[in-house]
Amino acid sequence: MATIPSHALRHLTVTRPWLRKIRCTASLAFCSPDNYINGNADTKTTNNSNSQAFFPKKNQVLELECESLAFKGKGVCKVADSGFVLLCDRALPGERFIGRVTRKKGSYAEVTKLKTISPHWDLVDAPCEYASYCGGCKTQNLSYEAQVRAKEQQVRELLINVGKFSDKSPDFSSIMKPIVPCDIQFHYRNKMEFSFGSQKWLPKELLDQKLDDNENYALGLHAPGFFDKILNVDKCLLQSEPANKILATVQDHWKDPELGLSPYNVHTHAGFLKHLVLRTGRDMKTGLPELMVNFVTSSYKPGLLKLLVEKISAIPEVASIVNNVNTSVGNTSVGEEEYTLYGKSTITESLRGLTFQISANSFFQTNTRQAEVLYKLIEDCAGLRGDGSEVVLDLFCGTGTIGLTLAKTARHVYGYEVVAQAVADAHRNALLNGISNATFVQGDLNKIGENFGKDFPKPDIVISDPNRPGMHMKLIKFLLKLKAPRIVYVSCNPATCARDLDYLCHGVREQNIKGCYQLKSIEPVDMFPHTPHIECVCQLELS
Repeated sequence: MATIPSHALRHLTVTRPWLRKIRCTASLAFCSPDNYINGNADTKTTNNSNSQAFFPKKNQVLELECESLAFKGKGVCKVADSGFVLLCDRALPGERFIGRVTRKKGSYAEVTKLKTISPHWDLVDAPCEYASYCGGCKTQNLSYEAQVRAKEQQVRELLINVGKFSDKSPDFSSIMKPIVPCDIQFHYRNKMEFSFGSQKWLPKELLDQKLDDNENYALGLHAPGFFDKILNVDKCLLQSEPANKILATVQDHWKDPELGLSPYNVHTHAGFLKHLVLRTGRDMKTGLPELMVNFVTSSYKPGLLKLLVEKISAIPEVASIVNNVNTSVGNTSVGEEEYTLYGKSTITESLRGLTFQISANSFFQTNTRQAEVLYKLIEDCAGLRGDGSEVVLDLFCGTGTIGLTLAKTARHVYGYEVVAQAVADAHRNALLNGISNATFVQGDLNKIGENFGKDFPKPDIVISDPNRPGMHMKLIKFLLKLKAPRIVYVSCNPATCARDLDYLCHGVREQNIKGCYQLKSIEPVDMFPHTPHIECVCQLELS
């Protein structure tokens, strides 16, 4: 966890009527939640300025101030005397609020916000009507400039405190690059997954409403903290406008009793409709948007979807409607069988001059426009000479998008990926673009053995783009033994990225592992505005 600038817990003062009965003479005051709610709080006070450092307990209610954001977008408060950290979801820098301690986790505690006393810095109006409830865009009411500042600061602090790179070093300012913002803050997602549910989530003020089964049905996003409750959504500002047309059309018709459609119930496992997945691509001939609609259902009953297919296919941008059948009780949107109900089975998109076919379940960068920026940074860090003499090892290659964009100037690209469908997509994308100098292999990079590396020549450049847990120590050891001249580490989790950079550059003393790389640069990229997610591109060179 990043170290955050310290700020104290504030007094519970008598200047607000709802706290009138709380008398505070201590530097840190607290009361029980029951007393707080009933307005007759008892106080624990001390006049001894040298009293024992304060560590909050579960269910204590405190007045807090958030000064910065931690990874995953949680607001950070820090006790001045003890240095104890409290994290609060949806608290933003500068906001003063009342919070209840919900649980302690070793060196920090989690807090639930009960009431805002004064708003945060850089306050803006959230344009989305669901921003207060939906967990997808937690920082919509924080100005975009403040969002990217906070993300850059998070990467910086993780690099220092987890990666063990000193900000006192004269090279640090050249290593730590400014964050690359996203030019478009809304309508940037090319894929959205919505869930059907038999239990609609309602805000507290509406919980006493009695709804019949049909009114309780919902299509939208999972309410934060609930696997079985769905926040009904009619429009999402992150997806394209044509995708919102499709969502609105489905919302207008799917609850019609005459259609006989029912949402899947995660408790009883009865019901038909599980998910609605919308993907936006581009027609390579016209350059116009083309969309895929994927209904994920518990069984194959195309007759039940007939009317919806007719309504949706009338939207000009719709090029594909498919049905993934998932008979398992799990909540995944990947089906065991897939049927094309209308149009094509795939849509297309262009990235760095290449064309990619996108199927219902294939991986593709979710923000196409910003992926162009990200991949340009990766190409720059790779630094291929362009004479076709170099070998590239593409680890966690997915559908091959990064490796294929580098193949045009490389001698050969070798990609490794654990997901079989992604490897098949990578082969198909290579064929589609006439690329013959790329080989993609299915393999689990977390379980590599002694023979890994014998099926390809020593690479000049390694690209590593792991998922959130980062790289397994087996892979770290392999790379330190391989000693490729250059590594480009692409990360979606700055915390595990900083940890792996520490291992590669400084080694692991406890395991007698020596690092052999020098970090040349780390550049954060904001791929997903209004969310806590941060991408980083790191360049390492052999010492």
